[in-house]
Amino acid sequence: MHRAGLGPALGGSLDTTLWLAPLAGIALAAACGLRAFLPLLVLGLAARAGLIELHAGARWMSGDLALVTLGVATLIEILGDKIPVVDHVLDAIGTVVRPMAAWVAAYAAFSAWPTPWGQIAAAALGTVAVGVHLAKAKLRLGSTAATAGAANPVLSLIEDVGSLMLAAIAVLAPIAIALVVIVIAWFVTRIRRRPPPSTMLDPHGDAPTPMSSRP
Repeated sequence: MHRAGLGPALGGSLDTTLWLAPLAGIALAAACGLRAFLPLLVLGLAARAGLIELHAGARWMSGDLALVTLGVATLIEILGDKIPVVDHVLDAIGTVVRPMAAWVAAYAAFSAWPTPWGQIAAAALGTVAVGVHLAKAKLRLGSTAATAGAANPVLSLIEDVGSLMLAAIAVLAPIAIALVVIVIAWFVTRIRRRPPPSTMLDPHGDAPTPMSSRP
């Protein structure tokens, strides 16, 4: 019997895990960009429960020692991120740790991909974690400057939920990631196609003057 989620290959050219794995990898990499250890813990627990099958090189995540270690690390990261100053220290450390965690998580998802393509794809998806992490760190610095850190715990909680949801989607419904990517791509394309303002204020009055009429 084949398992659900990131399960083993079904064989043949219609093997859905071959194209679902990158979608799951994207979600896991983004989740690791928010929290390094929570997505790994989710993968380990899901594999332990028999919901998914990890890549052979990542099955250690479902072992007792790995689950305990990941659980403690997740708790420390989540709680530490709610403490002023400590959150920025964690972000600095996360610049290195989170892309590495994303590589491990994405690699675990590529159970049906042969070597070395699974490793290469996982390394490429590590850049997703870098982008999410840098955006998160920038937002956190802005929040610190604007609210003296008062809003940071709220942002941290939102990030916790976001990371958990992304990891859960990667395990249970990676196809949903495709829909999210399509929506984001449509939104970005629509913004880029929006025509720039074509008018300017007339220096002799309040009425706008077309750009084409400038001398």
